[in-house]
Amino acid sequence: MSTAQATTWRERLSAYYYLCRFDKPIGTELVFWPTMWALWVANQGTPSFEILIPMILGTIFMRAAGCAINDFADRKVDGAVERTKTRPLATGVIKAREAIYVFLALVFASACMLFFLPIETFYWSFGALFLAFIYPFMKRYTHLPQVFLGAAFSWSIPMAYTAVGVEPNLTCWLLYFGNLAWTVAYDTQYAITDREYDLKIGVKSTAILFGKFDIQIISLLQLLSIVLIGTALAIEDLLMPFGLIALAAVGVDFIYQWTKTKDRNPQLCFWAFRHNRWVGLMIFVGILAALLIN
Repeated sequence: MSTAQATTWRERLSAYYYLCRFDKPIGTELVFWPTMWALWVANQGTPSFEILIPMILGTIFMRAAGCAINDFADRKVDGAVERTKTRPLATGVIKAREAIYVFLALVFASACMLFFLPIETFYWSFGALFLAFIYPFMKRYTHLPQVFLGAAFSWSIPMAYTAVGVEPNLTCWLLYFGNLAWTVAYDTQYAITDREYDLKIGVKSTAILFGKFDIQIISLLQLLSIVLIGTALAIEDLLMPFGLIALAAVGVDFIYQWTKTKDRNPQLCFWAFRHNRWVGLMIFVGILAALLIN
């Protein structure tokens, strides 16, 4: 009898929960906050609940779907990495095909949210699905999987614009590429955590590509994200003073992250990755405050 067959229904339900990373909401938060930036900026204020709820649920479902397909793609290597060796597919608690079923179910749940949004958002959702599916496999073929993750994590920004009936414009794309730069930065911090194992098993990442310049390039990407997001806020008259205060706080936070990661301690790099949840929140608070005084 296989491991998957020998487990109880409670153990299998728990395995599905861990497969979707519902126990680790950091990934959802890192997608959630940029989505909120875009909704509030595009709408020039609080969007309706009819838009907000489907967008939030869609974010949760698609992030979970991404985790399921990621574990499917990594099922043969996760067991060799200390941090991931207890994942359900690596231990055999659930089978590979079950991860595919979970992925498809979550994509379907996310697609159901699109019935409550404009048809343009439906069209843009194909980009999100494509990026979510291909990202986990990119680490086999390119040292830039973090760029594909950034593209996937940022895709909710143009979708948010279409959800409130605004055509993706210059501000939208500045937010998009600002968020993409930030994502590559924090996911490189994450990749440093596993770099020792990735080199052994042949998995590629920006942490390996950047080599001894990894921390410096992370800082440059963080600076680029501040510049691009700041420019977007300036175009919308949301920079002064609260947007600028928020971005200054983000800059201080990035310096703090540098002090923690400059020695490349894997545990501290992972801490810095998780700490980025506060960056997204700070930017959102700055946008919200700026809109309230406009």
